[in-house]
Amino acid sequence: MRHLSSLFHLDADQVNDILNITADVKAKHAAGDRQPLLAGMVAVMVFEKPSLRTRISFETAMAHLGGSSVFLTTEAAGLGGRESNADVARVLGSYADLIVMRTFEQSLIDKFIDEAGCPVINGLSNESHPCQALTDFFTIRESLGALEGKRLAYVGDGNNVASSLAVGAALLKVRCVVSSPAGYELETDFLLQLKQFAPDADISIVEDPREAVAGADVVYTDVWASMGQESETEARKKVFAAYRVDADLMSAAAPGAVFMHCLPAKRGLEVTDDVLDGPQSIAFQQAENRMHTAKGILVWLLQADGYLE
Repeated sequence: MRHLSSLFHLDADQVNDILNITADVKAKHAAGDRQPLLAGMVAVMVFEKPSLRTRISFETAMAHLGGSSVFLTTEAAGLGGRESNADVARVLGSYADLIVMRTFEQSLIDKFIDEAGCPVINGLSNESHPCQALTDFFTIRESLGALEGKRLAYVGDGNNVASSLAVGAALLKVRCVVSSPAGYELETDFLLQLKQFAPDADISIVEDPREAVAGADVVYTDVWASMGQESETEARKKVFAAYRVDADLMSAAAPGAVFMHCLPAKRGLEVTDDVLDGPQSIAFQQAENRMHTAKGILVWLLQADGYLE
């Protein structure tokens, strides 16, 4: 049984299969061909955190593929309250063909993988955001062509998006530079795990954002304070001020470079309006591709055998 917990659990062939399925289903969608590949199947979605893109991308993906979805908050599901998390996982897994989770702790997703008896997707945890990273590399490939050798500069907080991008870059032979202020870098334990996972990966850490962006094909940023860090917002504004992606910083990137943001964006903080809305931005193409990539992930998990043959 397949799951999508972290990109650490995939290999390059599997990632490319997901990207190729995504490209195929997106092309068919554009042509008005919505094959009911998941007819009769049900995805149960269990979210601790609110969401726009993750929730709606999976709900629309299931509908376009002929299936259906049920949304539950963790309170409605009874997690951490009425019964044990393991019992909730077993019950939901007996009803669902697949479970999508958006949680704070990765351990809750791991518990569902152990107990649910059906495929489980990590829609986001504090540690990892694999659906976003898969969407991002699909969007880069769609916009710039072959991924191998491209230079991706991530500027901002060393969060779950940054870490998932780094793992994806390692798998796909993308050169990745992560630039964060001191104290907000990717965690040492994660970097050690990444080194063991992909010893030859071209992943570097630099503090100076302009050095990171120099010659980059892709410039990427995210919010400075994620959900659960709201109390740090004002302090982070000061620490991250030099990491704002504006026209001047973009000018250091390679000719033809694109700008990406996983959204939602705090306009005027991590990115200026002229960049987010400008001709180099593919952030809203990236947002749309969350839906197409959700389809690619769902098909890969539930119907991959023979799909690409």
